[in-house]
Amino acid sequence: MREDAALGSVSQLWRYPASSLAGERRDAIMVGPAGMAGDRMFGLVDTSDNEIARPDRDAKWHKVPRIRTRLANDRDLEVAVPDGDWLAAPGTECDGAVSAYLGFAASIRPFSRENAPPAYAGPVTQARYTKAPIHLLTTASLARLKALHPDGAADARRFRPNIVVDMAAMEGSFPETEWIGRKLAIGDLLLTISEPCRRCGFTIIAQDGFDNDPAILRNLVRHNAHNLGVYCTVDRPAGIKVGDAMRFL
Repeated sequence: MREDAALGSVSQLWRYPASSLAGERRDAIMVGPAGMAGDRMFGLVDTSDNEIARPDRDAKWHKVPRIRTRLANDRDLEVAVPDGDWLAAPGTECDGAVSAYLGFAASIRPFSRENAPPAYAGPVTQARYTKAPIHLLTTASLARLKALHPDGAADARRFRPNIVVDMAAMEGSFPETEWIGRKLAIGDLLLTISEPCRRCGFTIIAQDGFDNDPAILRNLVRHNAHNLGVYCTVDRPAGIKVGDAMRFL
């Protein structure tokens, strides 16, 4: 296939080892058919009713995005609450720290036995949605949101992308939302843009460095049909790194 001129280059790569918790930023990562290596392997539940965390819907979960995550050896989950030490998860000590931070009994659980540490014999939980392989967001769309809402923090962390592409702002446009159905190359990785990413109440929640801001979502509802960024399917898996160029195919 012919490749067009570069649209921009990768500026951030993220995976989210545990859904709703803070992501882990990477300089390089492998992308397989199902998405980023290590992405969304675990969930956080309220042990009183086994409800999975829903920061978008219930204020009791609003502190969850401040809990940090990382994967040791690309597999072993470690979690740290604010001002706390890194703790192996799943595990009693980690669950105790998370529960104390949230103010109610909570537990980190794998989404499948395949994601669990070898010695783990506890319960698994079910993801609350089927994740798309890749969520891609451009700085041009963040710039458009900032232009609409100058007082707000159009921070990529609000939107939990896997890939952030640095590209020139386009006046009046959220550009990737207009690319549905197109094919992209990022280094050796080939993607098809499958659908826009519809935003929810998670986007307004405060995190480290920015405050709660309902106007973030209101502007996306008014000006981009509730959307920001796009979901992609993986046509050819490959490793990618910060600085890789993105092109249409």
